[in-house]
Amino acid sequence: MTDTSKTDVSDLSDSSFLVQLVYPAMQKLGLDIDRIVDECRISPELLKDRSARFPHAAQARFWRVLEEVSGDPHIGLTIADMVQVYRGQVLEYLFLSSPNFGEGLKRAQNYQRLVTDAMQFELLIDEPNSRVRLDFAGQDDPYLRHRNECFARFLIRYFQAVTDGAFKAKSVTFDHSPVGDTSAYERCFECPVSFDAPEQSLIFSSDILATPSSHAEPDLLKLHEKLASKQLERLAKQDVVANVKTVIAEILELGQPSLEGISERLGMNERILRARLTEAGTSFNQVLADYRCILAKRLLARTDESISDVVYLTGFSEPSTFYRAFKRWTGQTPVEYRQLKQSSDSEKTAH
Repeated sequence: MTDTSKTDVSDLSDSSFLVQLVYPAMQKLGLDIDRIVDECRISPELLKDRSARFPHAAQARFWRVLEEVSGDPHIGLTIADMVQVYRGQVLEYLFLSSPNFGEGLKRAQNYQRLVTDAMQFELLIDEPNSRVRLDFAGQDDPYLRHRNECFARFLIRYFQAVTDGAFKAKSVTFDHSPVGDTSAYERCFECPVSFDAPEQSLIFSSDILATPSSHAEPDLLKLHEKLASKQLERLAKQDVVANVKTVIAEILELGQPSLEGISERLGMNERILRARLTEAGTSFNQVLADYRCILAKRLLARTDESISDVVYLTGFSEPSTFYRAFKRWTGQTPVEYRQLKQSSDSEKTAH
């Protein structure tokens, strides 16, 4: 199992499914949705497109904003108890069409990246108790305890649903410290909860692994595994795009990146890299333009860098070339874009 705690969080992403899962729960709680969407930069695409991904690094900001808006020090647990258990994801179908709970867990373990890169679960079978060990990335930020607690609580609810109530956690362990009285956690998880533990895990009786699925169907199982494999292949193609963006970020200030130079840095044949990008539905020039556009907009909106410095930082050799490109990307000049963003931010601050 990959140790996600040692992985660079900036390289990890989550499925938009997670946002779509939590969004209705936030509405039910009566939270300030506009503020959450604005401060967490939740795009309309994340709320509609199930194939979209977003950087996992945004999770810490998301949970910080949710705690501030709700005033709830256990907002992760609150959200986990309000989200829908079934949302039509392929991992759900893999579970339901597997012969029993244990087989469903093993299959889901192979495809968990479809939900997130930043959490790995591993089934460790023993007698009389087995456990699902949860390995989360980015443990340094204190607000990520909400993420960990939300995942753990949601998994218990989900396991109970797919076993028709047979799943019962004997104990839960977290590697972070509790907030407030631990009895609140035990009421939520309905079992003993330990903190500052060596690992995060859900412990349960091994007998539960043999719980048959009332929806087991061999033919459907093959179909669902095929679908899950195709979705993993699509993610692998997107990985190539992410790798190209990473190298572009590293060398952009040095001048105009080239396909030849990028492929050399990636240790990949230029023709193969071009083909991989085509398979991912894009091209090198498009990836470069998209990266420059996002970087330029971020620098103009969130920093006081001069326009000449923005030209340099986005890898353009001439201001005129940058101005033409930016106008093509946004329909505005860099100065107009900055003024509009600064005006918008001032209005928000005033309110």
